[in-house]
Amino acid sequence: MALTVVIPVHNAFELLMRCLDALDSCTPPRTPVIVIDDASNDSRIRPLLRDFAENTPLAPMLLANERNLGFVGTVNQGMRIADENDVVLLNSDTEVTPGWYAAIQRALAQPHVATATPFSNHAEICSWPEFVRHNEVPEDKNRIAAAFATLQPSYPELPTAVGFCMGIARSALNEIGDFDVATFGRGYGEENDFCCRARGHGWKNVLVDDAYVVHAGGGSFAPLGLAPGGENLRRLLARYPNYARDVEAFIAADPLRELRQAATQRLHNAVQHPAQSPV
Repeated sequence: MALTVVIPVHNAFELLMRCLDALDSCTPPRTPVIVIDDASNDSRIRPLLRDFAENTPLAPMLLANERNLGFVGTVNQGMRIADENDVVLLNSDTEVTPGWYAAIQRALAQPHVATATPFSNHAEICSWPEFVRHNEVPEDKNRIAAAFATLQPSYPELPTAVGFCMGIARSALNEIGDFDVATFGRGYGEENDFCCRARGHGWKNVLVDDAYVVHAGGGSFAPLGLAPGGENLRRLLARYPNYARDVEAFIAADPLRELRQAATQRLHNAVQHPAQSPV
């Protein structure tokens, strides 16, 4: 199925510029991309987006909200516009790498997969090289991505997706609905709620273990003063009392350890033997 990239934007000019540059160079031409400016007050954002739309080899649609809807409302808007396509929600503080788009497409094509999340330097349970850590943004992101691309994907199941780069199957959206803006407001917890709903309906949330996307962190809607936890976390746990236990059990078991080690070894081999490197 076709895959539409949805990018919600609120300020973070420098990070957004790097995000769009990487998207241009690492995504197949004519890929549909919906970029929604959620009432940014940085005057540089609109010219940057116009320049992107005029020069990108992709197939962009630019939208601008007259008032700030927050992350959840903006993402729902983009998912509706994507019509019957699968979607990948891409934060504006990310940098994609070669092969990312096809890898997420393949993952979403697997049976009963609702969401698909790649490895990243900063992605909680999907972090590499250190698990559940904020690893620094790497200088050699494409070489790292090439190491992951050599792995045979197994799509291990996750208790939840991680929202920095989150592929969502249209069939799952059609069955269980979009993000719950009434409960989670402008952001945080909405993707976890969606994943819990998906699991309750027999869907899976999986790791895209042959893809790697850089995540700077703190740039996506951070200027609004939103933060993890708080009231939204209480609402999530009230709705899904076992959610925290499931995540804690996943972290304790660390079923992704061998995958992280394999990618690290592939990267080491590529550095030691550059002539054999896929980069």
